Amino acid sequence: MSLTQVQVAERVGLASAVYSRIERGQMIPSVETLKKLCIELMVSPEDLMGLTESADSGARTRPEDDVTLRRLLFLARKLDAAKLDALVRITTELAR
Repeated sequence: MSLTQVQVAERVGLASAVYSRIERGQMIPSVETLKKLCIELMVSPEDLMGLTESADSGARTRPEDDVTLRRLLFLARKLDAAKLDALVRITTELAR
């Protein structure tokens, strides 16, 4: 699928400048926007956020991290949208 930033932004109801900032990692999308992006781009949230391995980038996680990351994902799936957004913001700050 080859869509422009403008096309994707329109399909998910965002201003193209906002979508551009999300794509560059300068802005974190809401849970609802993330869901819309995954649907429009036909990718999983994990793939969209770069949490899975890709053929050209090699492993993004260490093997020993797999259990911890899966547990974190399991717990995150139980959160409502507001708590998930808070978790994303906290982990973003911790990762800086």
